[in-house]
Amino acid sequence: MAAGAAAGAWVLVLSLWGAVVGDRNITARIGKPLVLNCRGAPKKPPQQLEWKLNTGRTEAWKVLSPEGGSWDSVAQVLPNGSLLLPAVGIQDEGTFRCQATSRNGKEMRSAYQVQVYQIPGKPEIVSPASELMPGVPNKVGTCVSEGGYPAGTLNWHSEGKLLIPDGKGVSVLEETTRHPQTGLFTLQSALMVTPAWGGAPHLTFSCSFSPGLPRRRALHTASIQLRVWEPVPPEVRVMVQPEGGKLVRGGTVTLTCETPAQSSLQIHWIKDGIPLHLAPSPVLLLNDVEFDDEGSYSCVATYPGHGPQESPAVRVVIEAEEEPIAGSVEGQGLGTVALALGILGGLGIAALLIGAIMWRRQRRRREERKAPENQEEEEERAELNQSEEPEPAESGAAGP
Repeated sequence: MAAGAAAGAWVLVLSLWGAVVGDRNITARIGKPLVLNCRGAPKKPPQQLEWKLNTGRTEAWKVLSPEGGSWDSVAQVLPNGSLLLPAVGIQDEGTFRCQATSRNGKEMRSAYQVQVYQIPGKPEIVSPASELMPGVPNKVGTCVSEGGYPAGTLNWHSEGKLLIPDGKGVSVLEETTRHPQTGLFTLQSALMVTPAWGGAPHLTFSCSFSPGLPRRRALHTASIQLRVWEPVPPEVRVMVQPEGGKLVRGGTVTLTCETPAQSSLQIHWIKDGIPLHLAPSPVLLLNDVEFDDEGSYSCVATYPGHGPQESPAVRVVIEAEEEPIAGSVEGQGLGTVALALGILGGLGIAALLIGAIMWRRQRRRREERKAPENQEEEEERAELNQSEEPEPAESGAAGP
């Protein structure tokens, strides 16, 4: 009677607090009772069975039997041969085996791999941002989940879609800590995003906690909506290569539309005020240009938040090619002949100048030689004149 009353009491306890399980791989919630069946064991004593436990509480296999009684408050063999764990904990994770002999002498074995879990509280986003700015990293907020086991994972969502960190526009900084006494985990995940220029004026974010065990639902935070504050977009401009936009027929010119965020914009091209029917692209390449390609070019960048913005126009000029002298070889020959004639002419002029100078020098020397001879002749003539002058005087005196 006493054994039957005890069995009835345990059945009542199990119906209220726990569950009888027979699967090999099972999960149990921390703090709840867990009963493991020993297959093949007689429902009533006498029983031939043995339980072996290898968990975080044991350094080796722990053996329990109906005759051995309970193992403190950790585990107890019930009258029907099942093993009761009144309040399963993290240290009870491990392997449980039972070997029983039926009344017919048939041996039966049962084995269980037990894993425990604890569902944390609903995650929340702390310190959310008030607004975001495009083109620069912004911290959206920090998602926090406390009191879970196993650790699980935190995931961010935007506009209902999972955000995958790429290190560019989306990055996540995660931190996992464990309580020193309870062994439960606290997860933190800080989200950084870089909104694109011309994107949506508002962005919605949420965070979810996924348990580390299968068949467990994810827990979601409430969504937050942040305004994307976008200043007046910078001026759109066109860069041209070659610089100045001047080239000859048959050349190549490259026009590049510089915008703050080319990947998120629709860019179209205009020539002389008329849109060009080309696929949207930030680069316009003109090959083998002709005179028809000459004109004023500009680009139009379409911003969803601000509408289209047109750049100042740049001018592309096609210059006429200089006609080369007929026959490059003949031109080179004529140039050589002209150079030789110039040199010869210069030498001739130099020779004439030198000859003139030498002639003048020789003439001067001759004149210098003739000068003394003339002087001597004049002196002789003077002497003769002086000798002839007294004769008339003397002849006049001798007359009367």
